[in-house]
Amino acid sequence: MKKRKPTTPSNRQTAHVTYRGVLTTNEPLKSLTTGFSRGSGRNAFGRITTQHKGGGHKRSYREIDFRFDKINIPAKVETVEYDPNRSGFIGVVCYADGERRYNLLPQGIKVGDALIVAEDAPLKPGNRTILRKLPVGTFVYNIELQPNGGARVARSAGNYAEVVANDRGQSHLKMPSGEIRKVSENVWASIGAVSNEEYKHRNIGKAGRNRWLGIRPTVRGGAKNPVDHPYGGGEGRQGRGTKRPKTKYGKVTGGRKTRSPKKYSNNLIVTRR
Repeated sequence: MKKRKPTTPSNRQTAHVTYRGVLTTNEPLKSLTTGFSRGSGRNAFGRITTQHKGGGHKRSYREIDFRFDKINIPAKVETVEYDPNRSGFIGVVCYADGERRYNLLPQGIKVGDALIVAEDAPLKPGNRTILRKLPVGTFVYNIELQPNGGARVARSAGNYAEVVANDRGQSHLKMPSGEIRKVSENVWASIGAVSNEEYKHRNIGKAGRNRWLGIRPTVRGGAKNPVDHPYGGGEGRQGRGTKRPKTKYGKVTGGRKTRSPKKYSNNLIVTRR
């Protein structure tokens, strides 16, 4: 981590990840980038459906390979790059047949390292194999939930799941949240943990930097008008005046369970988070 010198009040606490010596290029591979419309938190009618989103710096989208359908073809890492659309580092991977793709990189990998997607792949960070081939205690990321369904779980910076058991055609994974969940032992997963593990220690430092990231201000309910929030209005500060805490839409929060009691994956969860 790099801490800024206190030349301004905001720089006094700003801390960010050191990219020097880690990233190898500043420009993405043009053939693997596209333009895209940033989420502004609004639906097709222009109404805000997700609060505190909008603005932000313009970005280009890097097309990341989460399907990993080039099986038994060795590859080599060519770059380590920053991606504004995700927290982990990405890199261009060149396969033996000449095709290049962006991959989400694990911790400890560097330019020139070899990777492979195969059932008998060596137990090495970045390699990808099926869960039944992995011993208990292995850290994995980019995990599928359905065989050949593409990576879905443990894709954020520093994240990983741990294989805690293989039993009766299913693997038990300890998720980043602490939940222990069953998945098919035939799903694919990458060995290791996602890169940029120091990401969680960063300190934004000032409101303007959040605006660059597309995050708008969060306003307390009690500071709003009665028409805008159940806590709004009154002379000076008032108590919330309701039995249970609520959102601006009147939905109860703070203790009410939001998970559907008939969710398809309820029987796959061994231990809740």
